[in-house]
Amino acid sequence: MSLGAEEVVAELRDLRVEIGGRAIVDGVSLRVVAGRVTALVGASGSGKTTTGLALLGEFPPGAAVTGEVRAADRAGYVPQHPAAALNPARRVSALLRDIARTRPREERRGRVLDALRDAQLPDAEPLLRRFPHQLSGGQQQRVTLAQALLLGARVVVADEPTTGQDALTKSRVVEELAALAARGIAVVLLSHDLDVVGALADEVHVMRAGRVVESGPADRLRLTPGHAWTRELFDAARPFTSPETAPGEPVVEIRDLTARHRRADVVRVPRLTLHQGECLAVVGRSGSGKTTLARALAGLHRAYDGEVTLDGARLPRSLRDRSRAQLAAVQYVFQDARAAFDEHRTVLDQVSRTAVRLRGAGAEAAREEARETLAGLGLTESLWDRQPTGLSGGELQRAALARALLAHPRVLLCDEITSALDPVTRRTILDTLTGLLRTRPDLTLVLITHDLDTAALAHRIAVLDAGELVETGPARQILTAPAHPFTAALTRTTARLQGA
Repeated sequence: MSLGAEEVVAELRDLRVEIGGRAIVDGVSLRVVAGRVTALVGASGSGKTTTGLALLGEFPPGAAVTGEVRAADRAGYVPQHPAAALNPARRVSALLRDIARTRPREERRGRVLDALRDAQLPDAEPLLRRFPHQLSGGQQQRVTLAQALLLGARVVVADEPTTGQDALTKSRVVEELAALAARGIAVVLLSHDLDVVGALADEVHVMRAGRVVESGPADRLRLTPGHAWTRELFDAARPFTSPETAPGEPVVEIRDLTARHRRADVVRVPRLTLHQGECLAVVGRSGSGKTTLARALAGLHRAYDGEVTLDGARLPRSLRDRSRAQLAAVQYVFQDARAAFDEHRTVLDQVSRTAVRLRGAGAEAAREEARETLAGLGLTESLWDRQPTGLSGGELQRAALARALLAHPRVLLCDEITSALDPVTRRTILDTLTGLLRTRPDLTLVLITHDLDTAALAHRIAVLDAGELVETGPARQILTAPAHPFTAALTRTTARLQGA
């Protein structure tokens, strides 16, 4: 973190942003200084992203804006949902070379590769030929960071830049953002990850309901918070305790699975069993194959050899070939919830439709169950009849979980579903999931996660490295006495971030 002379490169004074008469930012003032890291923390929907974009001179369509805004003259933005910011029809090389076109032609490729390395993609040559959908969520995010670096930005607004990333990658992103600040670039960090905020930020602004309720250095806020919401945020970030339980009957068996992308083997799992009533966490680096494994179980990735069975019966590889009962039995909650919803239909309609389509429930009974489930996950009635664009990322993730639960699944696959949530909401969701295991002993929960703190609530952990299943075992054993060097590196780096 740089503490050089204060050069204010962007500033807000008493900013108020209203949409439809509702204030989503209300009286926010802050100064962004060259070479320093300013962090905004708070719940989903608290106004962090709107405030961050205001520093770039960007506002939601139709917004009424008052107050003073001095926007940055050259700025880059790393969005929370990077897939939405990357043209799906263009390869990574084309996306980045367009930005580098002001350079001489012979320098462009080298500059693109340098930017990708600076964004923590050191072996990026093969990625240049891929389309955005062929990248993991973490890789997509780092490509958008490379775009910002190529722009020569004086301010980088990073919206959840470590979302969905493992501890090793997260540590390198922290180092890169710190390096940006050391070069005199102002960094505005919008984050739910209090470990990252503590490691990076010079100043932290805690937001709630569009207002800044407390500001100060991260260490002071953690140790002596002055506002009740700040205390609640840091309290919710306390570690989970791994449960101990005897495994139930086998539900899903994976045997000799080798999954492929474009003929290349990307996941190899000789054998893995999911038991009734247990939570299995699958951890590993971004791009290690965690999501591909989960998608193969769900029938969303059919390019694999080997066998996946449910209650001893082989599951068809493709979703289209599965029966309605099989579709209901194995449900998948996506990492990017926004891309999983139809933007033209209300949230309540889409959640309730699951019960109608997969369980044959009546329309009104399905809507009533959907209301109860949404409310139980903390989504207020005012959100139910909105279209997905009217919900924050964290709110949509909870709606996606509600939709899956209405299928009454046997196996629930959750792909980084808490990665975009603040600590309070994250803990609420994870407490809800563990509560489901207690009340529904027939449910099996699979958590795809980069976060070892989240993995700690599981009964067992499976570790993937470069597509290989390198270690499985009880969660407490894996986290305290890992046998594989990669797992040991993950646990060391996590401890280092938490102690920063």
